[in-house]
Amino acid sequence: MTVKRDKFYKHGIRFECQGTGKCCRFRGIYGYVYLSLTDRRRLAAHLGMTTRAFTLKSTDKTEGLFHLKRNIRHCPFLKDGQCIVYDARPTQCRTWPFWPDNMSPSTWKKEIESFCPGIGKGKLYSTEEIDVILNEHKK
Repeated sequence: MTVKRDKFYKHGIRFECQGTGKCCRFRGIYGYVYLSLTDRRRLAAHLGMTTRAFTLKSTDKTEGLFHLKRNIRHCPFLKDGQCIVYDARPTQCRTWPFWPDNMSPSTWKKEIESFCPGIGKGKLYSTEEIDVILNEHKK
């Protein structure tokens, strides 16, 4: 028998990006920005490049998955604390902080609420909206 537990976000979560760039800086294991083909196409178009040229110049592949080339400290598209590809940013960036790995109560409290200044501000995301965002990661 499976016990269904209430989601800790059953009443929704307020979040609004504050533009600090904190989530664009690498910390521990959070070092890859993974890219789908759609992400690579969108970024390439935004930068005026072909998808192939963008992929060769700006990505690496690990365990069969494309990701942005890793800079030592932060995303290569973070300049002066701002994302220079914000309108074309990858799905991983668009869906922050609603990542599957973040959505346990303990992780949320210890690693997300204490880290991200946008938590508790702005739009109230409903449980359903958060679940839709989480499903983006399955694609």
